[in-house]
Amino acid sequence: MPLSFATNGVMHGRYHLIERIGSGGMATVWRAHDDALGRDVAIKVFTAAATTPEAVQQQEREAKITAGLTHHGLVTLLDAGVDEDAAHGDRIFLVMELVDGADLKVKLEEDELTPRDIAYLGHDLAEALEFLHHHGLVHRDVKPANIMMTHYRSGGMRPRAKLLDFGIARPADRQLPDEGTTTGTAAYLSPEQANLELVGPPSDIYSLGLVLLECFTRRIAFPGDVVHSAIARLMRDPEIPEDLEPEWRALLGAMTARDPAARPSASEAMLTLRDLVISSIGRRRRQVDPAVTASGEASRLAAVRRLAVLDTPADSELDRVTALAARVLGTPISLLGIVDADRVWFKSKHGVDIEQIDRDPAFLAWSTDPGEPWIIEDALSDPRSSANSLVTGGLGLRSGAGVPLITSDGHSYGTLCVLDFRERSFSDDDIATLADLAALAAVVVEKYAVAAGPAGD
Repeated sequence: MPLSFATNGVMHGRYHLIERIGSGGMATVWRAHDDALGRDVAIKVFTAAATTPEAVQQQEREAKITAGLTHHGLVTLLDAGVDEDAAHGDRIFLVMELVDGADLKVKLEEDELTPRDIAYLGHDLAEALEFLHHHGLVHRDVKPANIMMTHYRSGGMRPRAKLLDFGIARPADRQLPDEGTTTGTAAYLSPEQANLELVGPPSDIYSLGLVLLECFTRRIAFPGDVVHSAIARLMRDPEIPEDLEPEWRALLGAMTARDPAARPSASEAMLTLRDLVISSIGRRRRQVDPAVTASGEASRLAAVRRLAVLDTPADSELDRVTALAARVLGTPISLLGIVDADRVWFKSKHGVDIEQIDRDPAFLAWSTDPGEPWIIEDALSDPRSSANSLVTGGLGLRSGAGVPLITSDGHSYGTLCVLDFRERSFSDDDIATLADLAALAAVVVEKYAVAAGPAGD
């Protein structure tokens, strides 16, 4: 499409078109510069042919739906209007945030994704769907081409995923707009879409399951034209590779169940994917004898007694570690806790004056599982912390991350964590930094055991 459809390549007097970055049957997407605000944007321009009452209604619906959605997992609508051009016809356009990166379809054609990256992008998308479903909407067209991959920062940061294109999104309780027709992309239709049944939130979960499966296999699960692809998913479940981790097989199997009632909700899928992210980080670092893990709580408590750390005064070396953790990760609070039989004792703390708390398993996931970090990005919505008084009460904690403290012989006896009063994410690099600081703290703690000598229970 030439730039001549806009006056001197400028739409609406302010959007200077730069290059075409995508196209479809109904619209073309351009990279443009907003001269008024001095920023680059993406502009979706509907074709002149898309001027039937039904097409205009769909375009207006997309603009209204997108305008009402603000979430970090969704592409943000910035402006909308009609570009009037007597020579080439009036065109409706949508101005959206420009996401620098490639869509997932292109990404899968070029590179393989690691299981951890797949878990990350799945978590982002499930969280975006949770937001949509909470607002009574069903996307209906979750597919790789509608997922943008980007990095917030350079240098090893994990990829982020954003969902776009709400052209066929509908309220969850509404039937398909055109009776006797199927909306969506053939390869990613849910069985109920293929069968022309009522489409609700579980339909998006099915489509996301197919997308995540394709991330592993780099193959479309149900290829072919609309008819053959639709019939295939009504007759069988997608093939899930036998060599995937059992947790992944279970999740993908549940997400792509033919019965919508058997699929997890977006919230359940998001939490499971978050756990897969955390466990993948832990597996990368864990070098613990399985026999140690199986030895149970008694041997763990024996290690706590042997270290004798509960009976020693505050230590400036540990205080420097906790202060450094807060400073490097940019949080107001850092705690080093020793997990005893019924309490968590804060041997060192930064930013808060708290000596000890009851050993509540839900308190920000205080972990005694060797090698497993934990991350909580929104403590109010996370079941591990949503009911805790430190979250709901006056302190108002909202997020946190921690790694276990581990003895030289593999026993987990406490946690080094950072906490924040705002919702935030923690990157793989953040967890690696925290793990390194926990290792330094463990060296200091081990000195207590050497100085104290044998300790009884």
